[in-house]
Amino acid sequence: MLFILRFLWNATHGHRLAPWRSPYLRWRIETYTGAKMAEVDFATFWHFVWHERGELLRFLQWARRMERIARGKRARFN
Repeated sequence: MLFILRFLWNATHGHRLAPWRSPYLRWRIETYTGAKMAEVDFATFWHFVWHERGELLRFLQWARRMERIARGKRARFN
């Protein structure tokens, strides 16, 4: 859980109270769905987060494994 919070803290830099304004998260949504970054607003962002929550959790687990590998720690694959 700590990794998720740290990832969100880093991904929303400068937009922590309004994550739908984060250029990084808007870009990630654009590359995943094809929606234009300029069109991502509050409703679009939360709709995406809710409907893709399973995939988002899988991504965060993968990112945690990759960070552990990069830091030389043993990765868990569960």
